[in-house]
Amino acid sequence: MTLQGKRVLITGGGSGAGENLALGFAAAGADVVIAGRRLDALQAVAAKAQGIRCVQGDVTEETSVQRMYDEAGPVDIVIANAGAAESSVMAKTSLDQWNAMLAVNLTGVFLTFRAGLSQFQGWGRLIAVASTAGLKGYAKVAPYAAAKHGVIGLCRSLALEIARKPLTVNAICPGFLDTPMTEQSVQVIAEKTGKTLAEARAALEGMNPQNRLFQPAEVTAAALFLCGAGSEGINGQTITIAGGEL
Repeated sequence: MTLQGKRVLITGGGSGAGENLALGFAAAGADVVIAGRRLDALQAVAAKAQGIRCVQGDVTEETSVQRMYDEAGPVDIVIANAGAAESSVMAKTSLDQWNAMLAVNLTGVFLTFRAGLSQFQGWGRLIAVASTAGLKGYAKVAPYAAAKHGVIGLCRSLALEIARKPLTVNAICPGFLDTPMTEQSVQVIAEKTGKTLAEARAALEGMNPQNRLFQPAEVTAAALFLCGAGSEGINGQTITIAGGEL
């Protein structure tokens, strides 16, 4: 497929799934703009392929999100990928931790989508990178799971609002990805359980019936599909990458 003539804005584009999305969409011919808080990480990704440029921004701040769009110029595809995860039992989760998880994982999607929606000039695609945590519960990540459930509800509601326009909005829900964020989870599991890093990683792999971590390229493939011919009727859906877990 080709996305020549299309511009995509990808938040959280400095690492992990965001980096792979940037490279994949650039390879498909799109003009790619990656956004995030760490400019050095964004610049490192942009240096890996032609057609990628970066803008610094924080999806939790309304004025920063608007500035991202001002610097990016009109975009046709918006991928809300920025996110963060923390692990703690509910009883020890502070209000600040709760608010931080909702801010980046849910409010950030709302602000990114709202600003993107207002600047579309015809055909457009809104894609949220959510999680299987938005479809089921996982212990010790209640704020994260609540935020991801909220993202799926947001997409389903917005889909009905835009259904008569040449726009779609969908969520991609992967299980544990082979990314730096998951490596952090492996570290936390090892520290809290006494498992070795290999054992902790194996525990996460074992949550997938295919007994592996998912690759960021699988998320990119799903996102490209949602932007291609034949995807017009896919609206308000969750594309689950879980190996049969759900």
